[in-house]
Amino acid sequence: MNVNEHEGQQNPGQETPGGESQGGDGAQVSTGTSTGANGDAAGIPEAAIPELVIISGMSGAGRSTAAKCLEDLGWFVVDNLPPALIPTMVELGARSQGNVARIAVVVDVRGRRFFDNLRESLADLEAKHVTRRIVFLESSDDALVRRFESVRRPHPLQGDGRIVDGIDAERELLRELRGDADLVIDTSSLNVHELRAKMDAQFAGEEEPELRATVMSFGFKYGLPVDADLVVDMRFLPNPHWVPELRPYTGLNEEVSAYVFNQPGAKEFIDRYSELLQLIAAGYRREGKRYVTIAVGCTGGKHRSVATSEKLAARLVSQGVETVVVHRDMGRE
Repeated sequence: MNVNEHEGQQNPGQETPGGESQGGDGAQVSTGTSTGANGDAAGIPEAAIPELVIISGMSGAGRSTAAKCLEDLGWFVVDNLPPALIPTMVELGARSQGNVARIAVVVDVRGRRFFDNLRESLADLEAKHVTRRIVFLESSDDALVRRFESVRRPHPLQGDGRIVDGIDAERELLRELRGDADLVIDTSSLNVHELRAKMDAQFAGEEEPELRATVMSFGFKYGLPVDADLVVDMRFLPNPHWVPELRPYTGLNEEVSAYVFNQPGAKEFIDRYSELLQLIAAGYRREGKRYVTIAVGCTGGKHRSVATSEKLAARLVSQGVETVVVHRDMGRE
């Protein structure tokens, strides 16, 4: 995940400022199939209501890339749809006799009126028992500024100010929506291909699992992952970095892993935290949350956090949770 931009590899944000609609009046439909209307009021069975994913987030963070990925996976994608029209879009999909079973809507929130309309639409969808998921694309201020400068376009909310002013305004406007998101993806260090891989991992496949987890090792000295739901600190264990014969290796090495889990409290931690994760996973399922990111940290993200991430991921898999392991900072030293 921690891959720098390379020549010839486009960053998701570089595509977004040039590729996302920055204020068109009408909705842009990415794929075409006939559409139709929602359920309860019109007497349409709930089984006919399509799946709905709302893609939002920071301008320049890769919304267009995420939308194109879902389009390639067979979703009916609508870009720049006014939030007030989302329930109507779902209703049209429900009347399509199964032709539109999965809808993705890209929402570009630019002002208070749009945000108020989005909240009303989400409440309407909940009242009609529509299953919806929100994917939020996040990125650091530095990365967003670089992306807008690289395509020589202003931020849609900067007005007469600077790019950072527009970013600050948008971040504040989207704060509540980010808190409601089912999946937050930080694209600060991702290129287009890595973002597509993340979307594929979450949405590809024949059947949708009840809960999907990402276990991410990281180094505290490189900063906390902004998309973490749960954070684990493994710095209470001795650091293999200070063992000369183990220093060159990572937590994927058997000797390093054995050293970590032979320390007092290491195995007990895995057992008890795995039990805690079972309780948390059950609560997430009850609340309809389908994605969780567990960030496991140590000083440099090379030894203890990597070994622990592998163990926790294996436990989650044994508990029936579909799990992906990401080692964010391994190899940075």
